[in-house]
Amino acid sequence: MSRLISEYRDRIVPELQAALGRTNVHSLPRLDKIVVSMGVGKAVEDRKRLDQAAEHLTQLTGQKAQICRARKSVSGFRLREGYPIGCRVTLRGRRMYDFLDRFISLALPRVRDFRGVNPNGFDGNGNYNCGIAEQAVFLEVDPESVTYMQGMNITIVTSAQSDDEGRLLLQAFGMPFRKS
Repeated sequence: MSRLISEYRDRIVPELQAALGRTNVHSLPRLDKIVVSMGVGKAVEDRKRLDQAAEHLTQLTGQKAQICRARKSVSGFRLREGYPIGCRVTLRGRRMYDFLDRFISLALPRVRDFRGVNPNGFDGNGNYNCGIAEQAVFLEVDPESVTYMQGMNITIVTSAQSDDEGRLLLQAFGMPFRKS
């Protein structure tokens, strides 16, 4: 069993019950999924960038990346409908908890000049979004193989009803929010 799964059951659930004043375990917020995505705008000119981004995304999540295609044509960006322009991975279950554990404990401390993640990244429904400037902060990605630095967006979807509940849940998992 993943370390965060057992920690959620043993430590976080009682903390949330006390903080939210609920006795029903099923009414407490929990993680539903994590979506990791990379938008590769330069893929229109150079297909190798998208291939490398998808390969790195596959390495750091442990799940094959899905190629995303453009929905509309935009002449200003020289983009046509159907062009591959990004990749994403949706993580659930054990892989989700393993990725979150590696993200919080290993990747975030390796970010240069890191002072915490933005506490305002919530969407109003308890889901959290944050961005990473480069994929090389993850240990799974070999820095020698990185020819193009590529950022990524990480969306943590929770079952929380509000931003405060989502913030409580992520703080219990150890998410380092920036102090205001």
